[in-house]
Amino acid sequence: MASEVYSPTTAPNPKSSWCLVPSQHLDKVRFLIKVTEVMFSFVAFILEEVVSSCNSCFALYFFEFVSCTAFLFTLLLLVLLSTTLHTRVGITCWPSLDFWYTALIAVLFFVSSVIFATDNNGTILEKSAVLFGFMAMLAFLVDLLFFYKTSGLPCQKPESSDGNPAVGAAQAETQKLNSDP
Repeated sequence: MASEVYSPTTAPNPKSSWCLVPSQHLDKVRFLIKVTEVMFSFVAFILEEVVSSCNSCFALYFFEFVSCTAFLFTLLLLVLLSTTLHTRVGITCWPSLDFWYTALIAVLFFVSSVIFATDNNGTILEKSAVLFGFMAMLAFLVDLLFFYKTSGLPCQKPESSDGNPAVGAAQAETQKLNSDP
């Protein structure tokens, strides 16, 4: 009896969900790519931590720093962009931050993996850590390419035919408003 009275007027609130994927800053594909980045970075970090000895420890420590940093900060970025927490941080340029952070970590993973690959004891753990380092680097590169393909560079503004970016943005907005759905 009660369900007949309340069912036509009540509807679930879609904004009450804690996870907002897809969201304004993160679609489903990029969410899965970011989860992959976190996983590969974590496995690379764990494998590196299990290494018990090193001849020249600089390569090991640098790889440790990069993999741990990539794991922790990418996990933080993933949580911020897939929940409503990003609205409470006070950062307004999330696409730019995401793009340049991902580019920096991809470069650091490449450099640290190359250095660690050339300067290690040749154990299975070290080779596995290097492999996961390169896999994480590839995941970050895929993220960059997908970001660029779908959104372009975050620091570029659309220009109009007369070279004025503000007029170009206003014309694009007018075109969006006047287009048929």
